[in-house]
Amino acid sequence: MTVNGAWRLHPLRVRYQETDQMGVVFHGNYVTWFEIGRTEWIRAAGYDYKTIESKGLLLPVVDLACKYIAPARYDDLVVVCTRIESCSPLRIAFQSQVRRVTELPAETEVAFGEDLPGEPLVEGGTRHVWVNTDWQPARLNKVMPELYAVLCGEG
Repeated sequence: MTVNGAWRLHPLRVRYQETDQMGVVFHGNYVTWFEIGRTEWIRAAGYDYKTIESKGLLLPVVDLACKYIAPARYDDLVVVCTRIESCSPLRIAFQSQVRRVTELPAETEVAFGEDLPGEPLVEGGTRHVWVNTDWQPARLNKVMPELYAVLCGEG
């Protein structure tokens, strides 16, 4: 899979328990959806968090941005769009969008610069730092150079 800024799309249907008394998705659920997007992006690249953590690497969130544009409602079909915004041996940043769609997109990847499907609801992202199990900075290119190459577009 090429990782030159391409967006990965992961579909979700809004569940009743994700909505609040106003009938819209509770704002905190978008943060969970951002995490689902990151997890599935890495899985699509051929890795999973369990394997990464077995190598002694952790990836805590150090910054979160979330801009609300329009609400999602119960039973809406949405896609979580995720891409790597920047990457270095110590840090990685993901850009995220949640978009309402009327049907599932045929593709699970959209090249950066191409239009994403649907109507934008939320945009933002997360920034992370690679650390070891003692919570000390860890250089991804030293611990898992193959993963570093995939994430940073060199693989």
